[in-house]
Amino acid sequence: MTPDSHSKRLSERRVPFRYSFCGGLLLLLVVGGLALSGPRAGAAASESSEVFVDHWLQDHKEDVVQLYEQLHAQPELSMQEEKTARTAAEALGRVGFAVTEGVGETGVVAVLHNGEGPTLLIRADMDGLPVREETGLPYASEVTVAGPSGDRVGVMHACGHDIHMTALLSTARIMASAQSLWSGTLVLIAQPGEEVGKGARAMLEDGLFRRFPRPDSTVALHVESGLPAGMLGFSSGWAMANVDSVDITFFGRGGHGARPHQSIDPIVAASSFVLSVQTLVSRRIAPQDPAVVTVGSFHAGTKHNVIPDEAHLQLTVRSYSDEVRRQLLDGIAQLARDTSRTFGAPKGPQIDVRDEYTPAVYNDPALTQRAVGVFRGVFGAGNVVERKPSMGGEDFGRYGRALGIPSLLYRVGAQEPGRYRASLEPGGEPLPSLHSSRFAPAAGPTLDAAIRSLSLLALDVLALTGSGQDR
Repeated sequence: MTPDSHSKRLSERRVPFRYSFCGGLLLLLVVGGLALSGPRAGAAASESSEVFVDHWLQDHKEDVVQLYEQLHAQPELSMQEEKTARTAAEALGRVGFAVTEGVGETGVVAVLHNGEGPTLLIRADMDGLPVREETGLPYASEVTVAGPSGDRVGVMHACGHDIHMTALLSTARIMASAQSLWSGTLVLIAQPGEEVGKGARAMLEDGLFRRFPRPDSTVALHVESGLPAGMLGFSSGWAMANVDSVDITFFGRGGHGARPHQSIDPIVAASSFVLSVQTLVSRRIAPQDPAVVTVGSFHAGTKHNVIPDEAHLQLTVRSYSDEVRRQLLDGIAQLARDTSRTFGAPKGPQIDVRDEYTPAVYNDPALTQRAVGVFRGVFGAGNVVERKPSMGGEDFGRYGRALGIPSLLYRVGAQEPGRYRASLEPGGEPLPSLHSSRFAPAAGPTLDAAIRSLSLLALDVLALTGSGQDR
């Protein structure tokens, strides 16, 4: 299926036959406020939630896709998400949430109290990327903004945040309509600045957990370019990495390229460091502990025959545990200082650990197990698969870390199934990854899986105390 297969919109799933009469009757009874009781109450409550969500999706599939296409066509860069935030605030306010805008600059917080019970926080990120879209979709972004050099740069939802926001706002509508099926408090966050690692911190520093209900658990989803639409992925325990950015400047004494003996060459010193820093992972970190140190940028000099005074490096440093993170950062600083001394630099290196740290995401095993049980009951065991942890970064981890509460970030497949299968064949065409200018989720089935999974997990976590569900 090509990117413009959006015309299929949400998949035309039929409600299973067993729901055609009995399911509809059960839906009327539950939504009408009649309490379920007896030994089958828990199972009936779970089934009624699924029936409710299925019916809601069938009734609202057109406006769900319309919202998604609107968000996709109008992306905004990190910490500039004013239109997206306004769309979210208006949609959440219309269904009865108490909405606060401008939290952490452009963030939105919405709260719905529905009796006694736990508090669940669900987060979705809003920002796009500085990428010019090349998907060919009829609703492709044509947004451009002024870049750092003054040139126009494209803006695109190349990481699926438009899917995330559509799932969040749709789940809000489902939960507001299904208040007879759950009890507790639901806190929804439309977060800015995930792509630059600033949004979660900005919202926390703006009093997120002082001004609004403190959650007992937090949940988020993320699209996955390595899974077909209709499948879900999970990791129990570490899911995503600590991410640090480090800038290092090595100093030398410039001179003529024909007389290097009269100079101190910072390029040679920096090159030696690039090689030696790899030993941090191979020789100082335990083999069982994942770690990455990548030198992504090396800038020095202006001309063939001129030895410069300085060489500048930019590193990305990734880990899971705080202990390994500290080992890596301390080791980088030590190796940089030792290298400068070895090459007789006139002064020590300048080392800047940038204020862009994103903490690792840890999926609480118990919450993960609960979610997997819900998902497999809805999608089938074969469509809910365990995924290896990623060394990518995601600032969602800040919320659970701030309060020491259970968190879960799970994955929603986004590739058109036929193209995904073809890509696995010998010689198959690789599929566009996240952040690619050609990344185009199979909108209908991806949205269907995202909304069903997120809303049914929320209904399970906030299940009525009398329903037989565990708290």
